[in-house]
Amino acid sequence: MADKDWSREFDDPISLPDGRSLTTLRDAADYITGLPKKGAAPEWQAAIEALMLVIELGGPTMMARIGVMRALNRHVERVFYPDRKDTHWGKRKLKRDQRHSILVHFGAIAACPRLLVAELF
Repeated sequence: MADKDWSREFDDPISLPDGRSLTTLRDAADYITGLPKKGAAPEWQAAIEALMLVIELGGPTMMARIGVMRALNRHVERVFYPDRKDTHWGKRKLKRDQRHSILVHFGAIAACPRLLVAELF
């Protein structure tokens, strides 16, 4: 079981907007408790709960890191860019369609008996 103390370090430090970084659970707890109480966001409450669960149950520090990162980035809107990546849709052809297009290309459909045409579809 993992250690249950506040000095446990995050796998990756958390960078703050002011340039500082949070490296331990204690750093994260001090940062959160130093925030103004007025208008506290529910994301910060969830981050505190995640920190407490990691300490009490000896869980992975990644859970607390995710909670703090979600609270820090609560105003960042995720934007979907459909042009960012080319998709493979429409490029892949089925073997059935390839055989059909070859036969059509060479004019074999017109010369085939009716039974052969029915097998293609």
